[in-house]
Amino acid sequence: MNTPNEVTVEVAYALPDEQLIIPIKVEDGTTAEEAIIASGIMTKFPEIDLSINKVGIFGKLTKLDTKLRHLDRVEIYRPLIADPKEVRKQRAADGKIMKKGGGDLAV
Repeated sequence: MNTPNEVTVEVAYALPDEQLIIPIKVEDGTTAEEAIIASGIMTKFPEIDLSINKVGIFGKLTKLDTKLRHLDRVEIYRPLIADPKEVRKQRAADGKIMKKGGGDLAV
């Protein structure tokens, strides 16, 4: 049960083969950055660098100083390995057909 000045939020990070969502209780007015630090997620994933990794709340990019609301999920995003526009251009140049959802169709 939350105290009147406390909110419950989640901090999430995902790798291709693993994801972690940590629910935590924080003081009302806590920022995204403070919640990430308080969650301890950077201990488990030392590659997280808040000066590089972008963050969002429920899939929408946000700033580290954004104040959180009750039941927000702070998501830490990994840098893209490949530019999606370039991948599409390359597939088009190779003549590949894409199915809905981004995977290749067997032809």
